[in-house]
Amino acid sequence: MQWLRRGFGIITEADAKAPHDYKTSRRLRLQTIVRLRWLAVGGQTVTVAIVAFWLKFPLPLMPCCVLIACLAWINFFLTLRYPATHRLEPPAAFALLGLDLLQLCGLLFITGGLANPFSVLVCVPVIISFASQPIRYSMVLIVLAMICITGLAFSPFPLPWYGGIEVNVHSVMQLGVWCSIASTMAFAAFYAYRVSMEAGQLAEALAATELVLQREKHLSQLDGLAAAAAHELGTPLATISVVAKEMERELSHDERYREDVALLRSQSERCRDILRRLTTLSSDDEAHMRRLTLSSMMEEIIAPHREFGINLEIIEKSPRSGEPILSRNSGIMYGLGNLIENAVDYARSKVTVTVEYNPELLVIVIEDDGNGYSPDVLTRIGEPYVTSRQRDDTAGGLGLGLFIAKTLLERSGAVLNFDNRDPETPGARIRIEWPRMLVDSNSTN
Repeated sequence: MQWLRRGFGIITEADAKAPHDYKTSRRLRLQTIVRLRWLAVGGQTVTVAIVAFWLKFPLPLMPCCVLIACLAWINFFLTLRYPATHRLEPPAAFALLGLDLLQLCGLLFITGGLANPFSVLVCVPVIISFASQPIRYSMVLIVLAMICITGLAFSPFPLPWYGGIEVNVHSVMQLGVWCSIASTMAFAAFYAYRVSMEAGQLAEALAATELVLQREKHLSQLDGLAAAAAHELGTPLATISVVAKEMERELSHDERYREDVALLRSQSERCRDILRRLTTLSSDDEAHMRRLTLSSMMEEIIAPHREFGINLEIIEKSPRSGEPILSRNSGIMYGLGNLIENAVDYARSKVTVTVEYNPELLVIVIEDDGNGYSPDVLTRIGEPYVTSRQRDDTAGGLGLGLFIAKTLLERSGAVLNFDNRDPETPGARIRIEWPRMLVDSNSTN
């Protein structure tokens, strides 16, 4: 499992992705289905009225009205029984969408079956299910829909048409309509499912990104909080020290208390020393520590990864005399640290970090001598939860971690490019490029 280690704690990809369908699916609001149903009731009523009273086609009017009335009654009952903010559990949503499907198919069955031009509306409940419900419920619903449209092909009721004229649809045409509805349903359902799943993954990954960034910012604020706490504790601790000295002077000849009073005074002096070190983190010093040179920042990021048996080398192609001065940006430091950590994980023996800058650009290139990226992963790299490079001894995983790093760096204005090194020197290469004016504190915008 790929661990994301930064700040105060650790989070895993499993923490970012809810493990159960009930949590990962975006549960439908009952009000959404109710409103769609009222739209369906209105549309069905208007259609039946036009066919029966305007076009005057022969139509089983009473059964049609009963089916529409049943849907309206159920909708009215749900509106009164549940609040507008009620959200449906997947089984309840499946039941309601299945009921909508059966009511619509019943209406189509007595009005011509697949010959009815409105038969394509069978796809609607299925698409809604695939866009919002767990896959197992959606698969059951699409199977039910396939059974229903197969039953529609054998409807004995004729299509309402002009009197004396019977519309006979050839069996080959019936098969063609069945295939068109089934293929439309399957394609639209799959498309809705993929779009919904990617949107959900993106939202979860962005939430994890915000969590990591918040922890990084919280850690960077600890120095200032410690200095403030030391300042507030200084006065009461000074009072304790004075009282301890007075007690030591008065009780120094009493064997019962001498050792305890001496211990009290020594510990109060130790606390004063600790607070004295903390109070050196003044606001001016804190502001100074927020700015550091590029070489110092890179060494600070790389230092934690030098103890894993991999040769980690920094190559500076530009002179230090004009190097950029950067603000201590939590997102940049976390993002670069994560990319370097992944390079160390997949390298065989060496990772090279090349730093180069000019008046316009700041470029950092991270290269390792591992197996590199596979072609299928290279086209999708940076998406959340994409399984990437494989090592011989461990399972790969540049999914969520790489997405977070890429997102944080892009927020700072960076442009990232992932590719493989030359065939003669296998390995992965990541190029991170900033306009210098965005990151250099000495640059003027």
